Amino acid sequence: MMQPPDPAELLAHDQDHHHTNISGGWLRAAVFGAMDGLVTNIALIAGVGGGGGDRHLLILTGMAGLVAGAFSMALGEYASVGTQNDAVANEAAVEREEIRRHPDVERAELADAYERLGLTRATAESMAREIHANPELAVKVHISQELGVDVDEQPSPWVAAISSFLCFAVGGIIPLVPFLLGSSTLAVGLLVGAVGLFVVGALTSRFTTHSWWFSGARQLLFGAIAAGATYLVGMLIGVGIAG
Repeated sequence: MMQPPDPAELLAHDQDHHHTNISGGWLRAAVFGAMDGLVTNIALIAGVGGGGGDRHLLILTGMAGLVAGAFSMALGEYASVGTQNDAVANEAAVEREEIRRHPDVERAELADAYERLGLTRATAESMAREIHANPELAVKVHISQELGVDVDEQPSPWVAAISSFLCFAVGGIIPLVPFLLGSSTLAVGLLVGAVGLFVVGALTSRFTTHSWWFSGARQLLFGAIAAGATYLVGMLIGVGIAG
């Protein structure tokens, strides 16, 4: 029989062993929303500014992009997460029916999976038998082994949608701040947007193994590529119209 852990070791483990809560669908939607809001509006401002747009046009373009993008992101996240959850539920129903119709085959399949993980055949078969004694537990374990998801821990479409909407709006407003405060210089708006990209990128390093400067620089590079491309398009179209 396994010995219980030493109380001092258990206390140290409880103090040191912490995981960031990344379930619920909020993290990906929030990061994607903030980055998309920043890059979208930086690129829009660069393109319109490159075409000769004035301060009023830059604000109009940026606000229109912010509102349209925030709703688009939210609706897209809600639809994609909801569809994913429905797909997992459908796979669970399929697995439940397979366990009902072919219990021995499914039990052997689970034992094979455990054996591939490195367990002895006897231990793998014992675990599979115990799990299959509870049909709903068997469904959960099979789905986890075969699809890598937990049927009871699916992300919320509402959480993903709201996170995406709010973070896109926050990201989208950052490059507009100088113009809303009275500036009409394109370079200032782009500089503020670049700082926003670096800061948001650096903050995401908290959830990854990358350094803050690498994450920040990477997002800054992505934004610079998008802004440079749209600025060039704006210049070409603006010059063409003027001519």
